[in-house]
Amino acid sequence: MFVGVLRLSLHLPSPGSLKSKRHLLRSAIDRVRARFDVAVAEVGDNDLWQRSVLGVAAVGNDHARVTGTLDGVAGFVAAVHGGQILVTDRDLVVEAWGDGPASERTLAEAEGAPPWEGPGGAAAGAPGQARKGRRR
Repeated sequence: MFVGVLRLSLHLPSPGSLKSKRHLLRSAIDRVRARFDVAVAEVGDNDLWQRSVLGVAAVGNDHARVTGTLDGVAGFVAAVHGGQILVTDRDLVVEAWGDGPASERTLAEAEGAPPWEGPGGAAAGAPGQARKGRRR
């Protein structure tokens, strides 16, 4: 699994009040959410009329796809509203998280306990082994 975080520093030359800034940003944020499957929020410079910082997060199983999605978001934000929003700085980080055999261990195994053996000596969750117990 890959987790990507994009930080966009924005300059908004046209708003003359916080109300107009928030209207412009809300529209851009809603358009980003509608077009891309990402989480986005204003994370800095909330009380300044002409500046803002947006945080964008994306999760996927392919590094190139996560990077491409976040690059697309940065380009889209720069193009939305006919240049009323200028991207002054961007930071993009994509990290692998939870991949590999270590992620398939239980917490007990990670702490050094032997794997639990189910009825008949089979490991819990082994293929063909049905789990018994109460549903929650």
